[in-house]
Amino acid sequence: MPSACPFHSSAPTAPPSDLDEEMAFLAEASDREGRTNPGERIAVCRLATNSGRAAPLTTAELTWAGRFAWRNHARCIGRLYWESLRVQDCRGIADAEQMFEALLEHLKLATNEGNVRSVMTVFAPSERHRAGPRIWNHQLCGYAGYRSGDGQVLGDPMNVKLTEAALDLGWNPGTRTAFDLLPWILEGVGEKPQVFPLPPGVVKEVPLVHPTLPWFDQLGLRWYAVPVIADMRFRAAGTDFPAAPFNGWYMGTEIGARNLADQDRYNLLPVIADRLGLDRSTARSLWIDRALVELNAAVLHSFAAAGVKMVDHHTASAEFLRFCDREQSAGRAVSARWDWIVPPLSPAATGVFHRPMSKFPSTPDFHRQEPVF
Repeated sequence: MPSACPFHSSAPTAPPSDLDEEMAFLAEASDREGRTNPGERIAVCRLATNSGRAAPLTTAELTWAGRFAWRNHARCIGRLYWESLRVQDCRGIADAEQMFEALLEHLKLATNEGNVRSVMTVFAPSERHRAGPRIWNHQLCGYAGYRSGDGQVLGDPMNVKLTEAALDLGWNPGTRTAFDLLPWILEGVGEKPQVFPLPPGVVKEVPLVHPTLPWFDQLGLRWYAVPVIADMRFRAAGTDFPAAPFNGWYMGTEIGARNLADQDRYNLLPVIADRLGLDRSTARSLWIDRALVELNAAVLHSFAAAGVKMVDHHTASAEFLRFCDREQSAGRAVSARWDWIVPPLSPAATGVFHRPMSKFPSTPDFHRQEPVF
């Protein structure tokens, strides 16, 4: 068994000051870049942030800040590969039109014809007297949710408000289906939000089929290949970047045990159970569990058949424990939220289920920000 993760109890309990903590990563970044004296860079960045301006990070420093933020993020099980993150420095972009072009490039780089790469694109920061740009979408890829007069939703219920906002801004989806890709709603600095429909083919989608159930493809299910989180705030060196989308690759259960299975999302387990001929009159028949396994089997099989990178939850669990081992060897504590790290399918059969975890503040990191709606 891998050794235990170093948890909060072993982390420093009283950093000298918030600003000192914010700047501390520059020392590690300098070391990784082969520099011997980070004090000058820290002083320059401290002076800027104290005056209400963004820290003037170099592109290399920004890249390490993004990688460290991934390494630090308590809700991510996939941190073993944090050093592979590719950071696109777009801090000179603050208007929606240029953001749109940069986001198209992000999707192209990340999708990589199915061999998904971890990419982060950082747009203009917020400063004391100027808020940075915003991306209204939760993820760059997502499906519309259309609420009818009787309260029923066609598509993804999570995206009803965003769908309504897009329609109000003039988006025309044509014939509505359960899997209509949403446009991007981008808000540049000093601009009103604008809607940008996606060009055909820019989002790679995977049709879902089952390895042994021939009727499964009749359900007409699909999902997009790359999960690009777009609405979190990236913070590094005392500076906030409200538009800094980033992605890894999917763990199968994110789609098969949550997006398509949750009752407040696509809620497909009753449909699949009925097609399997399972008894839904009692929970003791384990119809939920059996339908859930087959749905997840279809997701994993379909992504593999389409040549799209995806990890199963057992492998991801083992990789996270390897990450913990490496961090312990490096003398770093691991901040982790048990409820996010433990997979939603067969949790007790994964190693992470049996590990205590705790979350503590770290920097750089990704943070929730005030929702648009």
